[in-house]
Amino acid sequence: MFMSGRKYIVKLMVLALASMAVTFAASGQDPQEPQQQDAPAPGKPKPAARGIPSISDPDSTIEDQSRTPSWQPDDSPATGLQVPGLGAPELAHSYWVPGLEYGSTIQSQPLGQQATSGWYANNYVGGNLSLLESWGRSQLALNYSGGGFFSTSSQLNSGTFQQLSFGSGFNLGRWQIQLFDYFSYLPDSQFGFANGTNLALPGISGALGPTIASLGLGVLPSQSIYAAVGPRYSNAGVAQATYLFSPRSSITAGGSYGLLHFTQSGNVDSDMSIGSIGYNYAVNRNDSIGVVYRFTGYHYAGEPQALGNHVVNFVYARKISQRLAMSLSAGPQITTYRVPIGTQTQDISASGGATLNYAIQRGGIGVSYFHGLSNGGGELVGSNMDQVSSNFTHGLGRVWTLNANLGYSHNTQLPGLSNSQSFNDWYVGGGVSRPFGRNVDFAVSYSARFESSNASTCTGPGCNTDYTQNLVSLSLQWHTRPFVLP
Repeated sequence: MFMSGRKYIVKLMVLALASMAVTFAASGQDPQEPQQQDAPAPGKPKPAARGIPSISDPDSTIEDQSRTPSWQPDDSPATGLQVPGLGAPELAHSYWVPGLEYGSTIQSQPLGQQATSGWYANNYVGGNLSLLESWGRSQLALNYSGGGFFSTSSQLNSGTFQQLSFGSGFNLGRWQIQLFDYFSYLPDSQFGFANGTNLALPGISGALGPTIASLGLGVLPSQSIYAAVGPRYSNAGVAQATYLFSPRSSITAGGSYGLLHFTQSGNVDSDMSIGSIGYNYAVNRNDSIGVVYRFTGYHYAGEPQALGNHVVNFVYARKISQRLAMSLSAGPQITTYRVPIGTQTQDISASGGATLNYAIQRGGIGVSYFHGLSNGGGELVGSNMDQVSSNFTHGLGRVWTLNANLGYSHNTQLPGLSNSQSFNDWYVGGGVSRPFGRNVDFAVSYSARFESSNASTCTGPGCNTDYTQNLVSLSLQWHTRPFVLP
């Protein structure tokens, strides 16, 4: 039975508080006075960051802020559950900063199985919060946005929205511990939601929003089928530990629990649990290799079917601080079925993925790809999925920034069924953003969503196998000056 939103939020708060308690406990082991330390050996976790340049120099321009005097490289393990990044600036102060936000998505028709016409708007009004607290061996970062929305569509009316990203990590000798949580409650799919605007992401926009590692596409519950309609809760919580055998070799073990639950009937609610263990080896300063075993269990509310997915991937990662972060993985997977599909009790196939973050002058390129088993996106009881997401940003002049976004997902029913259903879903778009003064950020974008299926997902005269939606999204965000934490 579907659990209430209040229970999910309580679970999330408990996880966040527990993570904060662990981090504060670890920080209590730090010495009172900083001590001079030797430079870390290759592959050894780096000390936590300390603040951002914009606090010490609030009048600096965007170009000035890009000239970071010191940088904390990304030290995530090659076989971890997160995506490798470019690192982050070492900071002068811990801080927190609150703000307010207005956003709107003006859409050509509601997401749904039936073909309808007519434009409508979802208007979002809420608050934002970003926080970064650092100690000598630990760090806690949080981005949050939430409030209410009202819609001109009779299908949605009004409601609330919430988005949260949370990350905490600390180093204890040879141990590196990391905790992450990503939560959202939105009126429709997060796949392409308000792309190109600040409304798409939690927290304060720009340099004041602390960098939190992204999770791999195979770790997050998929929402990439637009035929699954209505408000939904999505959450993915991760705990991960890495132990260093030597400056070059380490082992990483992690676990994750994710869910995708809808507030209205007609969709497929799912839960996914992940256990992972991998071996990492630093070939040189920039290149690492590894091998990882990962098990994912999928369960579906009200369905007798359950899936078990065993994956062995070989991993290659290359990271050049402030410039490049790339990973490639590939290997076999075995999927087992609790209830046989046709005559099959299991399926053997391939899985893999790739990520790329590349910094260019006054901009960047990001690409993620995943091939393997997914939760089914709220429409299928498990699916074989290919998904790619990409973004591009580039500065125009001194204040304007151009962005472009593209995403594609192909989901097919598991093998063994006589009438295998498949979905192809796209989003594509672009926009511009700029700050106004020190405290206001504005963004506007256009995007289009497309879906095609080999079979209709509903009955009635208005049903169609193809679907197109046009969206104009905008956001206006105001925030205070950052408040420095002791």
